[in-house]
Amino acid sequence: MSEQAATAETAIAGAPGKRGETRILGPLAVGLALLSAFVTFIVLADLTPISPTHNVVVSLLLANAATVLLLLGIIVREVWQVVQARRSGRAAARLHVRIVGLFSIIAAAPAILVAIVASVTLDRGLDRLFSNRTRSAIENSLIVAEAYLRDHAQIVRSDIMVMALDLARNKPVFDQEPEKMRQFLNFQAAVRGLAAAVVIDKELKTLARADVKVNQTFAMPPREALERIKTTEPQIVLLPDTNYVAAVVKIDNYDNEYLYVTRLLDPRVVPQLQATRASVIEYTAIEARRVGVQVAFALMYTVIALIVLLSAVWIGLNFANRLVAPIRRLIGAANAVSTGNLHVRVPVRQSEGDLAHLGETFNRMTQELRTQHDDIMSARDLIDSRRRFTEAVLAGASAGVIGVDGEGKVSILNRSAERLIGRSEAEALGKPLTEVLPELADIMTAAQTGARTQDQVTISRNGRERNLSVRVTSEQSGEADHGYVVTLDDITELVAAQRTSAWADVARRIAHEIKNPLTPIQLSAERIRRKYGKLIVEDRAVFDQCTDTIVRQVDDIRRMVDEFSRFARMPKPVIAAEDLADTVREAVFLMRVGNTDIDVEAEIAEQTIPARFDRRLISQALTNIIKNATEAIAAVPPQELGKGKIRVYAAREGEDVVIDVIDNGIGLPKENRSRLLEPYVTTREKGTGLGLAIVGRIVEEHGGSIELRDAADKVPGQRGAWVRVRILAAGKPDANENERQKIVSE
Repeated sequence: MSEQAATAETAIAGAPGKRGETRILGPLAVGLALLSAFVTFIVLADLTPISPTHNVVVSLLLANAATVLLLLGIIVREVWQVVQARRSGRAAARLHVRIVGLFSIIAAAPAILVAIVASVTLDRGLDRLFSNRTRSAIENSLIVAEAYLRDHAQIVRSDIMVMALDLARNKPVFDQEPEKMRQFLNFQAAVRGLAAAVVIDKELKTLARADVKVNQTFAMPPREALERIKTTEPQIVLLPDTNYVAAVVKIDNYDNEYLYVTRLLDPRVVPQLQATRASVIEYTAIEARRVGVQVAFALMYTVIALIVLLSAVWIGLNFANRLVAPIRRLIGAANAVSTGNLHVRVPVRQSEGDLAHLGETFNRMTQELRTQHDDIMSARDLIDSRRRFTEAVLAGASAGVIGVDGEGKVSILNRSAERLIGRSEAEALGKPLTEVLPELADIMTAAQTGARTQDQVTISRNGRERNLSVRVTSEQSGEADHGYVVTLDDITELVAAQRTSAWADVARRIAHEIKNPLTPIQLSAERIRRKYGKLIVEDRAVFDQCTDTIVRQVDDIRRMVDEFSRFARMPKPVIAAEDLADTVREAVFLMRVGNTDIDVEAEIAEQTIPARFDRRLISQALTNIIKNATEAIAAVPPQELGKGKIRVYAAREGEDVVIDVIDNGIGLPKENRSRLLEPYVTTREKGTGLGLAIVGRIVEEHGGSIELRDAADKVPGQRGAWVRVRILAAGKPDANENERQKIVSE
């Protein structure tokens, strides 16, 4: 049996030590009580050589009371357990009460009847005790005893007064030689037959004492009584109960000093005196309280009846305990099982018959439950391990995964999904998916109707648009309200790369197809102007204007084609250790010189910001951004602009370096803002749409990102645009180098 099962069995069966003590102490107390009651009965019935005197009766009463208290304590303990069982709703508590009540009534009724009859019989028997002859004999005995005590008191008074006078008269001698006071006390005690002679002060401190060899201790007078004692009147105390007479007197001419003496009474007379005094007191008390005597004897009978009653109660309790103990053990075991303790076992005693068989059946049931519970716990542990594995996979997955229950509420959200949708797991759990990510409303509706389950959506979070590939998978479940798994893949960079590649290919084709005929067209226009310019007389101004327009437009087309060619043939960055702070200062200086009407300033967090990048390309990207800012400022009406301002911030953030360009120009559009990074997308009439596209390519080649925001997000209340460029301080890792490191680590 396991330790847990043994503990549970002990708890159900109860504490063995305490129950064993109760089984031994209970019968012992009942036996002693019944024996005491029987002895009391035969003594009172004068069936023994022991006379039923007062002391004997009191002794028997005390013995009976002791056994009653012992038995009562045991019964109170048992009754308290019954009460606690009744309060806690334990089984058989009512049966306990009924059995105890039944035994109590059966025992109490005869006992009360016997007590009444005995009281009436006793009243008639006591009449003989109070005759005149008995009263006279007792009173004469008391007179003799008191005369004996008065004689001794008078002798002690004479002795103490004489000794006090001698002490007062010889004070000068005793002050010079204190030893003589002790000799004086010894002499007086020996001559006068005193048991003690002591000189004390008001604090009961002994100043001198007679050396009397008496094997007895005498009580000193109380301290508060000394203040009332004078030199002419000693205080005499008659102590027949202590077989001596004591007296104390204040000594004259002394400073609060007292003489205390005692005289022993005749040891043969003292018991008689005590007995006489006790008999007189007892007789007087009995005579004055005759009814009380009857009550006392009735009490004796009551005690005997009480012993019988309590014995019956204990027997009833014990019988009830034996009757309901198996049921209580079963109920206790069932309660333990209800709390989850399947290791509980019911102690089985074969002497209990059918209830023992019931206990064995219960134990077999708990064993089966325990086996099934262990199997369930093993399955749960396996499921937990698989769940932790799944959570680890989801946490490490680059794709965002969102679990949706049958009601359309979010139940699972991994870290990648948190990053993509811009909400934490705590904010999204339990909320409808259409509220957390409204952009997925259409595809979720389609998935619930069994239609398409894959699509692309565009979301905007923190001022940045993302392109997501969304796939919705239905859980394999037979239930009507089954859940869904939504997978989100961030394809923003892939789409941008595809668009950039497509535009680069278009640019190459345009440059190839357009650039070749541009030169013949320009040469032909110039030749026509030279050869036929002198021959044309009419509309010469129109002729010159047309030829100039052809040449100028060809130049504009050539510049555009050159830009296409540069975008299509973007050079690979040459990464090297550079100072970003110096690069920013140089670009800002050049733009400040070229735009004197605009306030262009740089704020750099550190004197130097070391990083790995292509200085030429980053400088080109920063120049393009500042150039766009100047054009945005120029687009603002002068009456609204005031002074144009461009602020360039550079700082390090963790493993990245960040460049912020903030202007107070016309700002960026709210819709399709991220498309400004695509080629040939512009908001200006004369713009080619390649400036920010080139910047995006440069930043991408450096492993960074570009963000288009409003200036108010950085500087509250300011209009304009805020462009943030973020690149890795350590530079973009080389793909070949990463592959080599991976091979080495493997």
